[in-house]
Amino acid sequence: MKTVLITGGAGFIGSAVTRHTISNTDWRVVNVDKLTYAGNLASLRDVAHDARYCFEQVDIGQREQMQRIFRHYDPDAVLHLAAESHVDRSIDSAAEFIETNIVGTYVLLESALQHWRGMSEPRRTKFRFLHVSTDEVYGSLADEGLFSEMTPYQPNSPYSASKASSDHLVRAWHHTYGLPVVTTNCSNNYGPYQFPEKLIPLMIINALAGKPLPIYGSGQNVRDWLYVDDHVSALWTVLCEGLPGEVYNIGGNAERSNLEVVTQVCALMDELVTNAKRRHHAELISYVADRPGHDLRYAMDSGKLRRELGWEPRETFESGLRRTVQWYLARRDWWQPIVDGVYQGQRLGASSPRGTR
Repeated sequence: MKTVLITGGAGFIGSAVTRHTISNTDWRVVNVDKLTYAGNLASLRDVAHDARYCFEQVDIGQREQMQRIFRHYDPDAVLHLAAESHVDRSIDSAAEFIETNIVGTYVLLESALQHWRGMSEPRRTKFRFLHVSTDEVYGSLADEGLFSEMTPYQPNSPYSASKASSDHLVRAWHHTYGLPVVTTNCSNNYGPYQFPEKLIPLMIINALAGKPLPIYGSGQNVRDWLYVDDHVSALWTVLCEGLPGEVYNIGGNAERSNLEVVTQVCALMDELVTNAKRRHHAELISYVADRPGHDLRYAMDSGKLRRELGWEPRETFESGLRRTVQWYLARRDWWQPIVDGVYQGQRLGASSPRGTR
């Protein structure tokens, strides 16, 4: 039985990968998660008692603990998802992003390298370290064009700068030490089990409560939206078939402005919530001060992944969004404890620590 070590396996994307792996493969999963505010073991209840699932509550920056985990579980692959990921939180305080995304990735790379060097053939040849990154490392696009794997890095937020730094470390550990790494850069994910600070779940939950639906600036900032299960299928494709040293962009081919996204959420709420506090949820839309340094547009060219590895997304934005809204309406048991506890929908990153805009 092969073993994959998944960092951040209790987070949004990490838990989706973990559930998929246990349900659809014969691999064993070792979930290494610090359980920060966004880590939620409730997202893993369906697989928590499976004999092939193991959980370690460990910070990836703890070198001795990570070395112990590699020795004990002897993984055949690493899927590195652990990261501080919310731009607004990075504006308020960048320290955790530096520690986890940069220092944590360095410690993980060193532990993986030591483990890989000690492996026997042919396991050593087949070992992969898949580093999951973001389209935000590329900066901002104008009205036309797409990010490709050759686009120069130009991060504009503390979050994206920390992820860009980790990408460069991963690349260096391949070219300097030979560690068989693969990197993916994905567009905006959405779907079930996403922490309520993110745009789509926040809009659903606020609309359900009849609260304002805050949109930054004019709402014309554009993102390429990727349904989380499509992202998971892409990650498994890259993990199993991607070539060491390569980068693969993953996008949903679903560009929408923030205003379009919120408007579509409102239309679904109008349709699906029969006892709504108001008939037209779009009346709740409000415009608030823009995020400092808010990138105008992201859009991904996933052609390399499609051509070379044969991956295609299954969900359109419309089908994925409907599934997402239906899930949040049905799973108050999952999100209500969060909004009653660690996150009540408050605005984050409203102003730059240095007072710049």
